Amino acid sequence: MGVDLSMTISLDRPETSTATTTTTAATTATKARIIGVGTAVTPTSYAQDELLDLLQITDPKVRSVFLNSAIGRRHLSLPPADDAGVRVPEAQGDLLDKHKRLAVEMGAEALRICLERAGAELSDLRHLCCVTSTGFLTPGLSALLIRELGIDRHCSRTDIVGMGCNAGLNALNVVAGWAAAHPGELTVVLCAEACSAAYALDSTMRTAVVNSLFGDGAAAIALRGDDLASAGSAAGPRILDFASCIITDAVDAMRYDWDRDLGRFSFYLDPQIPYVVGAHAEPVVDRLLGRRGLRRSEIDHWLVHSGGKKVIDAVVVNLGLSRHDVRHTTGVLRDNGNVSSASFLFSYERLQHEGVTGPGEYGVLMTMGPGSTIETALVQW
Repeated sequence: MGVDLSMTISLDRPETSTATTTTTAATTATKARIIGVGTAVTPTSYAQDELLDLLQITDPKVRSVFLNSAIGRRHLSLPPADDAGVRVPEAQGDLLDKHKRLAVEMGAEALRICLERAGAELSDLRHLCCVTSTGFLTPGLSALLIRELGIDRHCSRTDIVGMGCNAGLNALNVVAGWAAAHPGELTVVLCAEACSAAYALDSTMRTAVVNSLFGDGAAAIALRGDDLASAGSAAGPRILDFASCIITDAVDAMRYDWDRDLGRFSFYLDPQIPYVVGAHAEPVVDRLLGRRGLRRSEIDHWLVHSGGKKVIDAVVVNLGLSRHDVRHTTGVLRDNGNVSSASFLFSYERLQHEGVTGPGEYGVLMTMGPGSTIETALVQW
């Protein structure tokens, strides 16, 4: 995973055994450690039944999708109603403007909270990686936030755009490597998803699946590379490994593409996605754990993407998890809906607030999204 900067073989000591060298390298290897997390949402939230009335949805099948979603409330930025009380769909240009505004606002707030919890300042930041799939920005969100917050203009940055709900772990994989290669320096992954800017307001079943599920949210997670010998008793977990699986037979099952009838971009989610994801969850998780000689029963904490009720149920059944294992996942879905790439970090924040993690315990982070893709990470406190 990360780059091993510590292993040095001394040429003037040929008697040093391979076993000794390997042990020393393993003891002092640099790993990325999570040291802080923060989340933010847009100001206005709506209950599911309230949205049905606001959007004037009367079709019984569409109403059923909303009311059987296991979602209580979501944060959304809806267009204002016209004189007749109708929420008029926004033009694509207006949606892009909304995405830019909300991503910067939520992203800045999540970043501030994250750094405060990490005991760090904006001036400490050395690398910023921004993730979003709900709009397109050039220059990227990282550049906009550096200007907005007055971050050092020499801060290195990365933008990951369009990978979808799984992208937070894709970014974490890349940035964990950066942290390991730059011991002691602070880096942040920021996921900012203005899902309100990707809504197509109509009463069709295609858009109902999306409009009943997603909410606005941003989350930031701070990492720092340290070695196992000098880390002390810091509470944050180290990131040990990653494993991925792309289900190429389902490449079109989740997509954000141009809807010619509506004249805007629109999400599409295939109804079979929960079962496709569930069927592939077991092999990728077992591959992740098998490299460390671990079994699923040895994992103390599961932080799964809040992809939707059926997705969560499919993962629970296929991995043999309990409802307690996914309590934070279902809690995030209930209170925020699916906040795309930021969802698993909302769950991680809840776990941190719960204060139940102990030294040596393992956790699995898991996200799912377009590709179709499953991403996983193994962490240890």
